[in-house]
Amino acid sequence: MILGLVLFLGIHVLTSLRELRAGFVKAMGEGAYKGIYSLVSFAGLALIIWGFGQYRATGMIPVWEDKVPAGLLTALRHITVALMLPAVILVVASYIRGRIYTTVKHPMLAGVKLWAFAHLLANGDLGSIILFGSFLGWAVYDRISLKRRADAGAPPIPVGGPTNDLIAIAVGVIVYLALAFAFHPVVIGVPVMGA
Repeated sequence: MILGLVLFLGIHVLTSLRELRAGFVKAMGEGAYKGIYSLVSFAGLALIIWGFGQYRATGMIPVWEDKVPAGLLTALRHITVALMLPAVILVVASYIRGRIYTTVKHPMLAGVKLWAFAHLLANGDLGSIILFGSFLGWAVYDRISLKRRADAGAPPIPVGGPTNDLIAIAVGVIVYLALAFAFHPVVIGVPVMGA
């Protein structure tokens, strides 16, 4: 999992180092750079998923969750479920751009930060703290680096108006429900609704 985090987040940090990135693009060409970037990202993500699955299968290491009263832990998990809806909508709004995009400026990073923070609330074991804390740290770093960059740091997607916001919200709700009722219990093995 840690190797996966280093690969996945490391290649994403490379994007923020504009001069270094430009050197790689110049040396290998835009297409080759994007291909290697995609392969490293995919390999990192696969290692994160596999490594976290192995960690969970061999016994999670509690840090604080076994020290918290059950009622408080349940409340934190409900807060996590609630925070995930705006997190998903923000990620969708980074691609279906409207006023949410122009107001938040970097909704993908805001969504990742909210996702990671929400999961840190609900998971007090070492592996989860490393996983979600790493993503939260990267998103904070990347948002700070964007303030120092001359370019937008995002693909040129046209920005629409309030209709795009309504579409982003509708798609976000559908994705949220799919994640909650299908992906999380089936792929992750942890039911979040009605659990």
